[in-house]
Amino acid sequence: MFRRQFLCGISTAAALSPSLSLASESRLRIESITPQTLRRNRDGQSETWFHPRACMVPRRDGGSFALMTMQWIRGSDYFGPVHWTRSDDHGKTWSDPEPIDALGRVPVPEHDGLMAGVCDVVPEYHEMTNTVLAMGHVVFYRGEKFSSREQLSRYPVYTVRRDDGTWSERKILQWDDPRGSFIYTNNCGQRAVNADGDIIMSLTFGATNKSRSVAGVRCTFDGEQLKIVDVGPALTLSAGRGLLEPSVTRWNDRYYITIRAEDGHGYVASSRDGLNYGEKRAWCWDDGTSIAMSTTQQHWVNHPQGLFLVYTRQDKSNKNVMRWRAPLWIAQVDPDRLCLLRDTERVVLPIVGDGINHPEEVALMGNFHVTNAGPDETWVTVGEWMPKRSARGDLRMARIKWAE
Repeated sequence: MFRRQFLCGISTAAALSPSLSLASESRLRIESITPQTLRRNRDGQSETWFHPRACMVPRRDGGSFALMTMQWIRGSDYFGPVHWTRSDDHGKTWSDPEPIDALGRVPVPEHDGLMAGVCDVVPEYHEMTNTVLAMGHVVFYRGEKFSSREQLSRYPVYTVRRDDGTWSERKILQWDDPRGSFIYTNNCGQRAVNADGDIIMSLTFGATNKSRSVAGVRCTFDGEQLKIVDVGPALTLSAGRGLLEPSVTRWNDRYYITIRAEDGHGYVASSRDGLNYGEKRAWCWDDGTSIAMSTTQQHWVNHPQGLFLVYTRQDKSNKNVMRWRAPLWIAQVDPDRLCLLRDTERVVLPIVGDGINHPEEVALMGNFHVTNAGPDETWVTVGEWMPKRSARGDLRMARIKWAE
């Protein structure tokens, strides 16, 4: 009991007190969740598309289109060149994927045969410059596999899609800090844009592959160059690789960060300025019960009337599934107590297969993204992956319809 209370950062009295819980009238109702398959490959006859992440981009006629980046997967951490696809009918149909040249593979100087690719890309529309900033990080391959022995220093790279549809060259987000000498990255991370156009994001970083830290970051962006101008105090964790894949959102003039970890939990913290975060807390339910999460990312759903989290967790249906990476869940966040409201939890995309007796047949869904597609609809996109079935999997999307 005492360990649970410590991890969640709330006392039993606070957890059970109705006066301290999010009022029922403040809870936002989900009208429906509708799954959709965008591309199929559970039969292995096509390509398995991974890291599907979309953003909405205004059109000159006053409408908008959805722009999605993605790349194929053919093995553990082995990804193809980054592609883009577009939908002009609100996600019903999508154009054929086309490669983004700036995010392809390039030879690494002085390392014969080693190639530098890009993965974990997140595209976000930047209103002040009318551009899309697509940022991922560098990854190294030798032949047809991830080069585990030759992962050189890793860092964020990005390209900019301009208003005329052209993409810029590959650029590096520079950060000359010895704390990130082994790795610094915002891979898979959500970002927030301030009214002045500055970007509030986060970095996970480390001088070694162990005990990475996370910090809030403020960047300027002029439509071509992204520059770090301020980095906040670090959040730390000593277990495993430390704190990974942080995502940031702003809701009601406060910033929130959710973080993947390797100690059986995910973590959350909040900040007034997106730089100085309070003490991190392990995600828990509003009654104080800890939520078992296994080294998998979480992402925010930001609605004007409520803040939500999409995540994976341990459940009786998935106890033998790797890292419990299916199904995907959603629940509303209590933004003051930094916990999830258990009675709001819904399945976003259900588990496919038997997660107890035949977990190898279950399609994993640990790498996903959230897109605000309009005032009454949010998308969750994910590339399924069956690692013991030749990396097969479908490209899926869930449409969350809001009642308000």
